Order: sequence, then C-alpha cells, then structure tokens
Amino acid sequence: MDETRLRHELREAALAHRPDRARILARVERGLAAPAPAARAPRSPARWTGRRRAAVAAVTAAVAGAVGLAGVMTTVPTDRGTTPATGTATALPAPGPAAGATGTINPGSNRWWAQSDLGVTTGSPVTGLVVELRIARTAGVVSTGHWRTRPAGDFTVTVTEEPGALVYRWTLKAGRTVPPGPHVFAAQYNHPEGVRDASSDTYRVTLTAPDGGLTILKGGFGPPPSSRK
Repeated sequence: MDETRLRHELREAALAHRPDRARILARVERGLAAPAPAARAPRSPARWTGRRRAAVAAVTAAVAGAVGLAGVMTTVPTDRGTTPATGTATALPAPGPAAGATGTINPGSNRWWAQSDLGVTTGSPVTGLVVELRIARTAGVVSTGHWRTRPAGDFTVTVTEEPGALVYRWTLKAGRTVPPGPHVFAAQYNHPEGVRDASSDTYRVTLTAPDGGLTILKGGFGPPPSSRK
C-alpha cells in the first residue's frame, strides 16, 4: 500500500469514528462520587537534606573524577602546621676570632737585603694559627731567614721555593695558644742591588677560635717603589 492511499483510509476512519458520549459521562460521574484519596504525607526535611547532601557528594565525586587526582590535590591547604624532621638541622658556623693584619717592609732593609714584616693583632685567644708570607721570586731573591715574636717552640716553620714565590709558613702546634695582642712574623731575603718592588708579595692568615670559628685575613705589602713617598 502506498503512502497516499494509507493517509486516505486513515482520514476516512477518523471521520467515521463516533465517540460514546454516554459511556464517557458515566465514567466521569463515578469518579466524582468516589472518596478523595488520602493526602500524601509531606516530605521529611531531614530526608530531603540527606538526599541533597548525597546528590552534592555524587556531583563532587564526579567532578573530581573528571579533573583527575592532580586537580583535587591542589586544593589542599598549604598553611597546616608540620612537624620538623629530626636530624636535619644545620648548625651555623661559629664566629671567628677578632683579628687584623698589616704587611710592611721593615725600615732596616737596605739595597741588597730586605725584611717583610707581618703584624697580626688578635683580640681573643687563638688555638689555631697559620701565617703564610709569599715573597715574589724576582731576580736574585734568596731566603736568608725568618723570625717571630712568639716562642719558637710554639710553631712549626717551613720555607718553600715555589716557581713564583718563596713561601714562609708558621703553623701553631696542637695544644698551644696565642694570647690576645700584637704579634709579628718576618721573612728575610737577599735581592739584587737597589730598591726591590714588593707589590707582588702577599700574605694569608688563618685563625681558629677555641669554639672552632675561623677568621681569614689576606693582603699585600704596599705599592711599587715608584709610587711610594
């Protein structure tokens, strides 16, 4: 059957239909005469609240699943108190001894020989001390000796010839102490006739306090001879 014929037959059937008005009226009258149904009990607010909470929880879970675990973790507060881990504290170094140093050419030096004096002043007892004077090895420089104002038995002394310098080193022996005050360490050497340029000579002093604090002093022995007054 084609679509046009089907529509034609359905239209004719609809026009031919006659509703049973008497039967419809009878059903309405029976409905009006029947007792009214009991009213439905009101919905419990607590039950509604519980269902809402459940719905919210379900939505939250769905959102968390959508954004992934990383997105949920970013909402964790970062200002919560934490218990410090034990054994991870780092002790700050103790302050080193108060000290100062000055390098000078001894006024008793002459045209063939010189003495470089290093004055070290300590403001508190020192239990560790290393004094190093580096005399640049200009032409003809040869060590002729050394001395210090502290007792000779308190130090181990070495003089080393390196490619660029004569190195004089005083090392305080274990168990010895340098008291507060001024101290002098001197390096002596020969050099060619004339005024020697000491601007490349340097010193380094390392001092250790009884509590282990360190102080390091560095410097030189003045400007070239042409700039001296």
